[in-house]
Amino acid sequence: MSTQNIIFDLELIKRYDKSGPRYTSYPTAVQFHEGFGEAEYRAIAQQTNASGRPLSLYFHIPFCDTVCYYCGCNKVVTKDRSRAAPYLERLHRELAMQAALFDRSRTVDQLHWGGGTPTFISHDEMRELMRVTGEHFQLRDDDSGEYSIEIDPREVKTDTIALLRELGFNRMSLGVQDFDPRVQKAVNRIQSEASTLAALSGARQEGFKSISIDLIYGLPFQSADSFADTLNKVLDISPDRLSVFNYAHLPELFKPQRRINEADLPAPQEKLDILQQTIETLTANGYVYIGMDHFAKPDDELAVAQRSGTLYRNFQGYSTHANCDLVGLGATSIGQVGDSYSQNRKALEEYYASIDAGQLPVYRGYHLNADDKLRRAVITDLICHFELNKAKVEQAYGIVFDDYFNAELNDLAGMQGDGLVRLSAERIIVQDAGKLLIRNICMVFDRYLREKQNQRFSKVI
Repeated sequence: MSTQNIIFDLELIKRYDKSGPRYTSYPTAVQFHEGFGEAEYRAIAQQTNASGRPLSLYFHIPFCDTVCYYCGCNKVVTKDRSRAAPYLERLHRELAMQAALFDRSRTVDQLHWGGGTPTFISHDEMRELMRVTGEHFQLRDDDSGEYSIEIDPREVKTDTIALLRELGFNRMSLGVQDFDPRVQKAVNRIQSEASTLAALSGARQEGFKSISIDLIYGLPFQSADSFADTLNKVLDISPDRLSVFNYAHLPELFKPQRRINEADLPAPQEKLDILQQTIETLTANGYVYIGMDHFAKPDDELAVAQRSGTLYRNFQGYSTHANCDLVGLGATSIGQVGDSYSQNRKALEEYYASIDAGQLPVYRGYHLNADDKLRRAVITDLICHFELNKAKVEQAYGIVFDDYFNAELNDLAGMQGDGLVRLSAERIIVQDAGKLLIRNICMVFDRYLREKQNQRFSKVI
């Protein structure tokens, strides 16, 4: 279905602007526990071989040359490039241990290097990591996989893009955040337009299939006018996808954010103005609003998947590969294998100690029960397609929808009164005014939030 129409109802947004999960998983990471560890992970991973499902590999490269003050990622800030070597040596060993759990016949349909800054490592280290990956897993050699990497344009040499393409990468995400020099200085990310353009042009020349640009709104000194300049420059570049994230200022959780002067942040109304202008500008220029900060050109895979009803959501955001088991590799990475989530140890010393002891570094996770799987399906349909077919859910999970979700439907009736959703005997349809508030709608079906088992989440807008 088309998602082009979005109603920006300021009064509704202010009323519903509370904190909540982003639903890159359900249950969310808040429910992960240390009762789920290596033994549980190994057993579930081996059970999945009967499915023959393809695999998705996520590699976390935690190193950054400089710290961006807004960042909430798990990272190691260092100028010392030699620190990558001991990390990569452990990563190679983890690859071997993980590969032993999965049948070699299971192809890697999706692969992603994230961070940190994956391009922090040297060209030789990149080559070796991909070689070792291919030694242990069945990589696609026909360019049909979705192999993506996050790029910091400041970390790209002239031949880096060509090397990445040669290694098999065919999709790229470029961190930009904002082109305004004053904003860049305030968040310690000085990045010229020329370097961004050079990386993007190089990716096009090398035949990358999809190029995405990341922006952030709500940073110091931003205004609707200043952000409009950044948007216009981005439109000139014409990326296939855009992610426009809301900056969540949580200095008590993320130490680098303490270097941001709170007084310099745009007022809540200004942030809403920036968001509204961004949505209107991008949709007027032909981008489809996928949902949850994401926009794509109509012929991009995300937009095609949304129209065909196959769009999915996982720890990397929206995805077109719902049928993969996701294997997380490296410190802090999260996997989704079978009916489970698992997370690796976060601190490098602990990650190294696990690998050196011959153990997988899984230290916590979660095994989904029947109710979790049902609610995950409901939330996925709503957040990916803005619509839910009750009969489809009933058939798949053996329930009577209106009976099982009686309390939730009562809550949704209030949202229907506000124009966020339309309820019928057969469907739940998210209205144009509800698309920006999709997290609120999904939260209705979150049993753990209902039971008040929640921790701090970011604001929904």
